[in-house]
Amino acid sequence: MEKNIIIFDGECNLCNGVVGWLLKFAPEELFEFVAFQSPKGQNLLKAHGFPTEALETVILFDGNGVHTHSDGFLEIVAKIPKWRLVAALLAFVPRIIRDTIYNLASRNRVRWFGKSATCTVSF
Repeated sequence: MEKNIIIFDGECNLCNGVVGWLLKFAPEELFEFVAFQSPKGQNLLKAHGFPTEALETVILFDGNGVHTHSDGFLEIVAKIPKWRLVAALLAFVPRIIRDTIYNLASRNRVRWFGKSATCTVSF
């Protein structure tokens, strides 16, 4: 795998904002961003046994496997040199607490941040 692949919701404003932030801070060759609504996103989800109708978590595919929920987010942040320390510190927070906060934000992301007709990356 050349790049780390991040599957995200291309219609979610929060998700698009996070992708925009990653595009600003991550080295260009580090990530490939794939909207789950795209044909490639749908194929990756099917191939790895994830539902294809909706996305409830960011998914990172990297050389070490598949990462979801708060672990996935921390793995993504840890790959950015300037943010590695932040990810390491957040990793000390117990997963049950991190995932509770992550799941709350995930369930409410569209209500809190809205939906977009356009995606940060093209399908």
